[in-house]
Amino acid sequence: MRDVAIVAFAQTDHLRRTDELSEVEMLMPVLHQVLDATGLRTSDIGFTCSGSSDYLAGRAFSFTMALDGVGAHPPISESHVEMDGAWALYEAWVKIQTGEADTALVYAYGKSSPGQVRDVLTRQLDPYYTAPLWPDSVALAALQAQALIDAGDTDETALAAVAARSRADASDNPHAQLDGAVPAGDYLVQPLRTGDCPPIGDGAAAVILAAGDTARALCARPAWIRGIDHRIEAHGLGVRELTESPSTRLAAERAGVFERPVDTAELHAPFTSQEVVLRKALGLGDDVRVNPSGGALAANPLMAAGLIRFGEAAARIHRGESDRALAHATSGPCLQQNLVAVLEGESAHA
Repeated sequence: MRDVAIVAFAQTDHLRRTDELSEVEMLMPVLHQVLDATGLRTSDIGFTCSGSSDYLAGRAFSFTMALDGVGAHPPISESHVEMDGAWALYEAWVKIQTGEADTALVYAYGKSSPGQVRDVLTRQLDPYYTAPLWPDSVALAALQAQALIDAGDTDETALAAVAARSRADASDNPHAQLDGAVPAGDYLVQPLRTGDCPPIGDGAAAVILAAGDTARALCARPAWIRGIDHRIEAHGLGVRELTESPSTRLAAERAGVFERPVDTAELHAPFTSQEVVLRKALGLGDDVRVNPSGGALAANPLMAAGLIRFGEAAARIHRGESDRALAHATSGPCLQQNLVAVLEGESAHA
């Protein structure tokens, strides 16, 4: 296995609406920023991979327009995933492992503001039995939250505390959409209140991966990806135990999370109840700093929020604020798909 690290990370300020910007205009400053951080040019990048969704853009092959921000001439080695950008990072990591590239640019973006996100996300459900009922994303998350409450794993007061902590931590994040004291608000779908749910907004993010000595030359303290794994739950919600996340635990085991303690965890938990499930699956105690960036409860640009968890975890290692961090991304209803990685600083590896 080749040593691969995240050597740079950049993201937009996440906003409720960016009507005046196209996806390309929103993305370009982030791409320039992440390249400038390493001194690389587009022509120096061995592989480029992006994550986005045509359902958000409302048109087929929308990612091809974003390539205008990268520059597709001279020809580049490029790929795309119709997923959160964290899965684009996973593909880029695999590409570097094959030896076909030493560096990779990974980016993701999403504009949720033009449409009704709760309705759009029903299109990822089982098309025969579930999708025709139009259960939206908040209603499904509420089912999971109620299951946790019925099982005695949490209560509404504890969920409100998760939201309050996340928004308080986001006060130190200049890119967050929500921060500070945010009221619990009214019920959206009981038992979830407004404060238990992620904001709707637009944003983009990018990271650069590099292998071995190339990473050391580009970054003073690279965030080495020591393990990474992706697992999927059953598609049918009726055959899953919603208070558990066996796919997260299995991915964490395969990624090496449980070999040594982590000091930081960036969890992609758009709903407060999902943090409860993930903490249990990952065995995270109170000594682990969870979502110091504020997490998806403070900014949740669809298709980029998972990649941002990787970027935020890596950035803390770059700054010397963490030695061993866990990064997690999810996709699908009620934590259906889960990607887990362990990031370490140079000293931790030594």
